[in-house]
Amino acid sequence: MHLLDWLSVGMFFLVMVIIGFWSYKKVSGSGDYFVAGGNLPWWLSGVSHHVSGYSGAVFVAYAGLAYTHGFSLYIWWALVIFVAVVSGAYIMAPRWARLRINYNVESPTEYLSLRYNVPTQQLMAWCGVLLKLFDVGAKWAAIGLLLNVFTGIPIIYGILISGIISLVYITIGGLWADVWTDFAQFVVQLVAGLIMFFVVLNMMGGMGSITGIWDRLPDANSQPFNEPYTFWYVIFFLFVVFLSYNGGTWNLATRYISSPSGKEAKKSALFSGILYLIWPLFLFFPMWAAPIILPGLEDPTRSYGLLAQELLPAGLVGLVLAALFAATMSMTSSDANTISAVITRDILPVISDRFKSLNQKESLRIARIATFTFTFITLIIGIQADNFGGVLGLVISWFGALVGPISIPMLFGLFPAFRYSGSKAAISSIVAGLSMFVLTKYFVDVSLAIEIGSPVITSAIVFIGLGYLNKDKEIKSEIVDLLNAVSTEDEEEDKKTIAN
Repeated sequence: MHLLDWLSVGMFFLVMVIIGFWSYKKVSGSGDYFVAGGNLPWWLSGVSHHVSGYSGAVFVAYAGLAYTHGFSLYIWWALVIFVAVVSGAYIMAPRWARLRINYNVESPTEYLSLRYNVPTQQLMAWCGVLLKLFDVGAKWAAIGLLLNVFTGIPIIYGILISGIISLVYITIGGLWADVWTDFAQFVVQLVAGLIMFFVVLNMMGGMGSITGIWDRLPDANSQPFNEPYTFWYVIFFLFVVFLSYNGGTWNLATRYISSPSGKEAKKSALFSGILYLIWPLFLFFPMWAAPIILPGLEDPTRSYGLLAQELLPAGLVGLVLAALFAATMSMTSSDANTISAVITRDILPVISDRFKSLNQKESLRIARIATFTFTFITLIIGIQADNFGGVLGLVISWFGALVGPISIPMLFGLFPAFRYSGSKAAISSIVAGLSMFVLTKYFVDVSLAIEIGSPVITSAIVFIGLGYLNKDKEIKSEIVDLLNAVSTEDEEEDKKTIAN
C-alpha cells in the first residue's frame, strides 16, 4: 500500500479512539454504559443496528458468492433481512424498548429470570457468552487476514491493532462509543463503497451497465435463485433471520432496548431495514461485475480487494481497507458491550451476592472490567486461531446452530399468545433444536434449506406444543403483568414515559 493508504487507515483508527474518549463523558452509570440511558436517537440506533448486522465477511465471503452466484446474493441476504427487520419493526422492536421502560433491563437476557426462571436464564446466558468468546475471536482473526491480503503484514498485527483500539473505545465509552463509532464506520463504508460503485460503473460503460452487465455474465448470475440458494432456502432463511435480527442476536436487541420508547424503536428498525434494501445494491454492483473485470479467479473471495487495488488510486485503497475494518469492528465491539451486560447484570449476581444491589457507579466499574476481560480473551483466541485447527470452526458452527433455538424462547416469550410455554418448554425447545442440527449436520444428508431451517422450526414446534399441553395450568401474575406491559400500545406507553 502507498503512504496515503496508510494515512487513511491511521486516520480511521484515530477517529475511533477520539469518539471513545468523547463518549466517556456521557457515561455516569451502567444504564448509560449498556443502554445509553434509554436515550438512543432512532436514526443513530438504526444505523448502528444496520452496521452491527454484518462484518467484513460481506467484502470477502459474500464477494466470492457475488462472483460465482450473482444477483441471488441480494435476494437471499439483503432482501430477506429487509423483510425480517421491517416486519419486526411492528411486532418485535417495540417490545424490547418496553422491557427497559417497565422493568429497567439493561441486557437482553435479564428478563428471562422473571419470564421463566433463573436456571433457564443462566443456561441461555452461559451458552451465549461462552460461544461468543469464540465467535468474536474468529472475527478478530478475519480482520487480521484482511490486513494480510492488502498489505502482506502478519495476521497477528491486524488483530492487535484493531483489537486494542476497540478495547480502548468500547471499555471507556460503552454503548455511546459503540453506536457513534458505528456511525463513523458507516460513513467510511458509504464513501468507500460509493467510490468503488462509480469507478466500476464508469469502467463498465455508464448507467446502462447496471442492467447491461448481466448479458456479459453467465445466465445463472442474473437469476433470483441460484443453487443451493433456492426459493425454499430463502423461505427457511427468512425465518432464521427474523429471529436473529429482531433480538436473537443479542447486540441487535440492545439497539431496541436503548430506545426511548416503542415508537422510537420501531422507527430505528424501519430505518435499518430500508438501508438493507438500498445500500447493498450499490455495495454489490462491483462484486457482480468482478467476473468481467477479473475473469477466472481461482479464489473469488479476494475479488473485492483485488478490484480496489487495481482500480483505485493511492489513498482510496486505504479507505476501502478502513471500510472492511469498520464492518467487522462494529460487530465485535457491539458484541463485547452486550455480552458484558449479560455478565454484569445476569451472571455475576447469581454467582455471588456481592454483585447484587450495586449502585450505578459500582455497576459501571464492574461493567468496564467485564468488557475489558471479555474482549481481551477474544483477542487471545483470535491470535491463537490457527492452534485451534478445526475446533474453532466447529464451535462457530455450533454457535450458529444455537442462535435460532435460543431465539425461540427469547422472542416468543414476549408474546401473550405463548404465555403457557414455561421454563420446561424453553429448555426443551433449545435441546430439540440443537438435536435436529446434529442430526441434519452429521447423520442425514439434506438440502441446505432443510439444514438451515429445520433446527429453528423444530424448536418452535416444541416450544408452542409444550405450551399448548400446559394451557390448563395457572400462569403466575408476574408473567401476565410482564406480557401485558410489553404489549402496551405505543400511545399509552409514550404517555407513561413522559409521566415518569
